Amino acid sequence: MLRRIEARIVNPLLGGAIPTPTYATGGSAAMDLHACLETRTTIAPGQRVLVPTGIALNMMDPGLVAIVASRSGLSLRHGVRVAQGVGVIDSDYQGEISVILANDGNAPYSIEPGDRIAQLLFQPVVQARLRFVEAFTTQTDRDTGGFGSTGKA
Repeated sequence: MLRRIEARIVNPLLGGAIPTPTYATGGSAAMDLHACLETRTTIAPGQRVLVPTGIALNMMDPGLVAIVASRSGLSLRHGVRVAQGVGVIDSDYQGEISVILANDGNAPYSIEPGDRIAQLLFQPVVQARLRFVEAFTTQTDRDTGGFGSTGKA
């Protein structure tokens, strides 16, 4: 399903020297986000940096959320990932999207202007209203069994 979302360029490098977010293939679930930088930035091992993407969104729909996810190759080959696991961009946020990248590798990693640094995925949102109770009305087979309770961890 195609949704129309307004995008605004907030850094003049984007759309010129830096590519705008696009889907790499017809089957891609997420768009590539690029580092909107004027010069190289290096992330030392154990360090986190905030990398701007030069784009802002107006999703115009509270039933949507944008998710910023790590690029698998960057994580596997260099240990560089989205620092908080996934980034959540609420439908009412209209500022520039920036990505917090962490270097879990053993070597410094350099980000060049225009490098693909993360993926942007749009998902539907379900908001819930919690009803607090003394005990649950139904129980599951698992009940309160936690980590590893369903078999080999």
